[in-house]
Amino acid sequence: MLHGLRSAKARGSPDAGVVITCDDLWVNPTVVIVDDHPGFRSQARALLEAEGFDVVGEADDGVSALAAVNRLRPRVVLLDIQLPDIDGFEVAERLARAGDPPAVVLVSTRGVSAYRRRLARSPARGFISKSELSGNALAALVC
Repeated sequence: MLHGLRSAKARGSPDAGVVITCDDLWVNPTVVIVDDHPGFRSQARALLEAEGFDVVGEADDGVSALAAVNRLRPRVVLLDIQLPDIDGFEVAERLARAGDPPAVVLVSTRGVSAYRRRLARSPARGFISKSELSGNALAALVC
């Protein structure tokens, strides 16, 4: 399920059947995928690249994520909440404190109800359950 800090329906949610395009039509949005499961990273990369995103890097934990974002300067970070070292909420907080932070979208196999309070306080743009990940869902939150 797609959950943004602003109305996804108003921005053309994939649930509404509207295709989302980013403002920078001539440049594919750059993405770093952060997840401790290689299978999910591979699947997310293939899906997002097929839908017009440019995946520029991957990380398998919070410390590696912070280093990758600092080095690669992506426009978007797709960030798993449950990481083996620093949880995704803390990584999002640290990224938000940096100059010119990327748009962070949190993902999890758990539903949004498991994180509702923390999501409300998070600087992340929103949340997408892993089973609902698509280019349109991501674009609805970051474009």
